[in-house]
Amino acid sequence: MLSAADLNAVWLTLRLAATTTLLLLFLGTPIAWWLSQTRSRYKPVVAAVVALPLVLPPTVLGFYLLLAMGPNGPVGQFTQWLGMGNLPFTFWGLVVASVFYSMPFVVQPVQNAFEAIGQRPFEVAATLRAGQWDRFFSIALPLARPGFVTAAILGFAHTVGEFGVVLMIGGNIEGKTRVVSVQIYDHVEALEYMQAHGLAAVLVAFAFVTLLALYTLNRRFNHPTP
Repeated sequence: MLSAADLNAVWLTLRLAATTTLLLLFLGTPIAWWLSQTRSRYKPVVAAVVALPLVLPPTVLGFYLLLAMGPNGPVGQFTQWLGMGNLPFTFWGLVVASVFYSMPFVVQPVQNAFEAIGQRPFEVAATLRAGQWDRFFSIALPLARPGFVTAAILGFAHTVGEFGVVLMIGGNIEGKTRVVSVQIYDHVEALEYMQAHGLAAVLVAFAFVTLLALYTLNRRFNHPTP
């Protein structure tokens, strides 16, 4: 049986994952489009920056984000100037950290989907006098739908499973920054293994359902029924 604190952690985690996924789809789509279309010499640099969270320890990323968003960091000074205060140890601080940490899980599937379209459909549309924006919204987005579905699922699931980054940025404040992964850690630290089992089982079930949905959707997109 989940306690009130456990349920609060679950709700906060779902809220964080949903907010992060929506922001990443909005911010990551133009990045993915640029990476899929450009021949700029800076493409490897941008791609490497996007992919950094895949190889960087979460505590390292969290540490530098903490410095940047702290009272003496550039982001922290800017948010203070706006009257927003400091982002660390707040929900929106967790959102910013999660956007950076989950970015490759959203950008890369969308980029791959854009690249799979090829240039032929856009060239045909151009001969019909379709503008650049028209080609993007009427051709690129509909044809890249499988990539967006994959990106949304992976981005949401990856955010739910975060630990190191959210602990560095948000700490452990009940009702504000204590997500499910941190709540499990608290239970284990207090030797409350039954409570830890309950929450851990929820995450295991969520991970299985997420992967099952992802593979099922990919199979449906790759082998549509006639």
